[in-house]
Amino acid sequence: MNKNKNILIVEDDNDINKMLATLIRKNDYNAVQAYSGTEAMLQIEHNEFDLVLLDLMLPGITGEELLENIRKTKEMPIIVISAKIHKDDKVNLLKLGADDYITKPFDIDEVWARIYSNLRRYTKFNNTTIKKTLTFKDIILNKETKEVYVNNKKVIFTAREFKILELFLSYPKKVFSKENLFETIWDEEYLGDDNTVNVHMSNVRSKLQKANKEEEYIETIWGMGYKLKG
Repeated sequence: MNKNKNILIVEDDNDINKMLATLIRKNDYNAVQAYSGTEAMLQIEHNEFDLVLLDLMLPGITGEELLENIRKTKEMPIIVISAKIHKDDKVNLLKLGADDYITKPFDIDEVWARIYSNLRRYTKFNNTTIKKTLTFKDIILNKETKEVYVNNKKVIFTAREFKILELFLSYPKKVFSKENLFETIWDEEYLGDDNTVNVHMSNVRSKLQKANKEEEYIETIWGMGYKLKG
């Protein structure tokens, strides 16, 4: 298995957090430590992780809320480590998107075995499936099946609308002028026909907004064009 994997530890107990970080680094993986749900969410938004170790009893955002938020856009394995042992808690966590569950107090060798097995499965899956998908906020676009899910709802796009959304998700920081969009999507020379681009952009934005009225995905940069709204 490829080394230099990034693992996020979300645990407010300093001793347990330090022990888990030592375990991960001893096995040549990168450990990033967070001590609250809010701190963890910032790490998730700005960095890519291959696995998350998640405590539930956290200051700020709770572990359950954090799990739900991560699953809107990310697919890496999440292993919950918690003193909660009730069957209903485990079932609820699995429904929210947890991949595995370890009960405190835990055996350190078991923790590593769970980390290793989840990373192995994810790496295998990542090499075959994840690369076929693009994600942004709660948008999941599958390039192979041509399916798009927004806010856990399937949204139907025309072929050109799909290409526009795929282009934006492939270059999330880029500002696209109308000329960029027309020549890339229609593969023709742009002769100043704004209406064609305007209508398609309006349709894409409308369908995204209908799926989630609380979120804005594409913004207009006046005098320049459009970009994803981070």
